[in-house]
Amino acid sequence: MAITKLSSRDFNQDTSRAKGAAKRSPVFITDRGRPSHVLLTVEEYQKITGGQKGSADLLAMSACLVD
Repeated sequence: MAITKLSSRDFNQDTSRAKGAAKRSPVFITDRGRPSHVLLTVEEYQKITGGQKGSADLLAMSACLVD
């Protein structure tokens, strides 16, 4: 599994590329050359967390649905 790294600038300029890459493997987003965030698909996130959702996750998901 090849890990994709994108700078914050590249991520902001081409989110479609980042989302496509995340379908294959996690995408590490860097700030000033240091990893700062990881982009995962929801399915991969659920595998990692065992499908458990905390109250903060549920609130965040409901906020996304409103947008």
